[in-house]
Amino acid sequence: MAAELSKDLDVAAELCADGKGIFDILVDGKLIYSKYETGRFPEPGEVTKLIGSD
Repeated sequence: MAAELSKDLDVAAELCADGKGIFDILVDGKLIYSKYETGRFPEPGEVTKLIGSD
């Protein structure tokens, strides 16, 4: 996913390991995607689209 974000949006993604199975995507402190809320990992390209529509 980090490579996808780098390629598509020219950004550096940062992985913050916190455990507990949490997988959230935050952009400038705003929640863009949450595995907890959706019950699944994002599909390829899904996060890029969400960030682009922000």
